[in-house]
Amino acid sequence: MRPEASTADFFPEPSCDDDLRLRWRRLVDVTLPEAAKRRTWPVRYNHCFARILLDCAVGAPWRTAIEPPAWRRAPTPLLARAIALGEDCLSGAADLHELNRQSLAFRRTAETSLREA
Repeated sequence: MRPEASTADFFPEPSCDDDLRLRWRRLVDVTLPEAAKRRTWPVRYNHCFARILLDCAVGAPWRTAIEPPAWRRAPTPLLARAIALGEDCLSGAADLHELNRQSLAFRRTAETSLREA
C-alpha cells in the first residue's frame, strides 16, 4: 500500500532564506523608492538602491562577488548585510549619500584596474 503524499510534499514551507529574499525585493522595489519621494536622496530607482546596498555590503562592485540575479544568488549573510544597510538608511542611521559615493568609488577603482590590466 502506497503512503499518501501530503501537501508539504508539493508545497514545502518557505525557508528563512526565501523570507530574506522577499524582504530584499520589498525593500528595494517598494520601500526605498517610496521613501525617496519624501527625501533628498541621490537615487530613486530600485536598481540604484540595489547597486548601492550590494556594493557596500560586498566592499566592491557586487558583480565581482555575485552572479546576476543578485537577489536570488547572493549568499544569505551578504544579503542580510545589504538589507541592514537599507534599513539603516530608512532610520537615518546610515547616510545614503555616503553609501552612494562609496559604491561609485568602488566602481571607478574597478574600471581603472581593468584599464590598467
